[in-house]
Amino acid sequence: MGTRGRELVEVDVNELIDLLNKALADEWLAYYQYWIGAKVVTGPLRESVIVELEEHANDELRHAGMLVDRILQLGGTPILKPEDWYKLTNCGYDAPEDPSVKKILAQNIKGEQCAIAVYKKIADMVKDKDVITYNMAVSILVDEVEHEDDLQQIEEDLKGV
Repeated sequence: MGTRGRELVEVDVNELIDLLNKALADEWLAYYQYWIGAKVVTGPLRESVIVELEEHANDELRHAGMLVDRILQLGGTPILKPEDWYKLTNCGYDAPEDPSVKKILAQNIKGEQCAIAVYKKIADMVKDKDVITYNMAVSILVDEVEHEDDLQQIEEDLKGV
């Protein structure tokens, strides 16, 4: 990380890198959960759900890239081994063993609610102390809130089917 860039950070950089790596683990697991869910989902509104899940998967992958970039800027090392995702995750992974639309939506809503809490915690930690990480966390938080809303809207639409 550049000298001036590091001087801007007024929190424990190692603690922040740890939090960002945990969020990175969450993003990779969320990406796969959405991606595989889109492949196996069955039931009413299936096509709409697939479109939404694929869009969310792409967003989670983009979030992972943002986190890796920030970890590197802070002088840290992003998670290098996928097996570490399970060790570091905040939100876990729910395999779509029941591929019904209702179950897939519920699993992903749960994941989004966890992600919202993770990014709020990061944003609160760095607010007024690391504007770059703060802006990134808020940007991701906006997406996660939108994802939760999108999924809950589909869940609501299912009630009429």
